[in-house]
Formats: sequence, structure tokens, C-alpha cells
Amino acid sequence: MVTDRLADGVRIAQLLASEVTGNESRLRGLTVADADPEVEPTADGALAYRIVRERDGSPDGDASAETDPDPTVAEVYVQPDRARIEAVAAPDAVADAAREVDLRVRPKAVRPPRTLVFVEDGAGVKRALAVLEAVRSESDDR
Repeated sequence: MVTDRLADGVRIAQLLASEVTGNESRLRGLTVADADPEVEPTADGALAYRIVRERDGSPDGDASAETDPDPTVAEVYVQPDRARIEAVAAPDAVADAAREVDLRVRPKAVRPPRTLVFVEDGAGVKRALAVLEAVRSESDDR
């Protein structure tokens, strides 16, 4: 039985990015953009990458700019011992999905509102996929 748990924020964020880019069924239409391969975790969280909606095969293409000037649905930040997803799109749906899969969640009081989801170990990455599915589903409905 494995007793060690992965509690490295950078590695957790890397695993999540791998799941997003490799999941061609449930997360179809989402991709990672602006990834910082040299990101260093900070206590407040350092931006590792954005998760964006793809449009016409390009996450930041001209066709996307006409219909959706900012395709960002979430941002992923790294802290020394965890990763944090800041859902830009569908904050209520994200909060519900995170609670359903037992991830720690809280609102962020900004305009427009965001929802913070904390992924505190490697096992939480699989559970976080349900959160990203909620973002994808809700943002597709807009």
C-alpha cells in the first residue's frame, strides 16, 4: 500500500494540465494556454497556466476573438503544497461540482466573481476533472 501522497503544487498542476490536454472526451474543447514551465510556487500562488476554450482549432485564434474576446474559463496557480483552480466561468456550477467530489472550495469576492478550488494532492487531480467538466458544460451553454 502506498502511504506517500503527492503534495507538490507544481507537480499537481502538471498532472492537471496533462489530464486537460489528454482528455479528448469529457474535456473536449478545453486546452492549456500560456503555460509557464519555469513557474515557482509562492505562498499566494503563482500563475502556472490558463485553461481556455478552443475555437476553430486555436485557443487564441482570430475567429475566437470575434465571438469571445477572452476564452479563459479557469486559471491554475501553484503554491508550495497544492494547486489552486480559479474558475472564471460558471462559478456556481464549479462550486457545486467541487463540493460533490469533496474538494475544498470557496468564493473569491471580485468582479466578475470567481470560485477557488484547492487540489491538495495528486489524487485530487482526477476529482478536479469533474470541476473542469462543469466549467466546460456551463461555458458551452453561454
